[in-house]
Amino acid sequence: MKTRTFEAPRGRAGAAAAIDRGYLARFTMGNEALTQEVLELFAAQVPLMLDRLRQAQSDADWQAAAHTLKGSAAAVGARQLQCWAELAERVDANVPAAEREAQRALALSLIVEATEAACRQIGQMYAA
Repeated sequence: MKTRTFEAPRGRAGAAAAIDRGYLARFTMGNEALTQEVLELFAAQVPLMLDRLRQAQSDADWQAAAHTLKGSAAAVGARQLQCWAELAERVDANVPAAEREAQRALALSLIVEATEAACRQIGQMYAA
């Protein structure tokens, strides 16, 4: 049986917006107050999701945390974060422990970077 490994795609797109505002506008039916509420709720909750991922004690905990993060990112149009969370969800439990931990560390660093970009964009959108 061939095991899957986590590999970060080469050539990350740094210029793309962290939040797909067009998607979010369709999701919130153009209601800017709802858009702001959804994004601010996401920005408040995403640190808790990251903590769940960091503190995962089992493969099931890791996958559940990555899955939750993936869904939340998808809901707000955080496409890059969604992509990294989906890849994190696929970290293979059947590889040696050291390799699995290296894959998780890489996944977490990419997720943190994408999370920071999304939260930075949200902050810029609603700066007073």
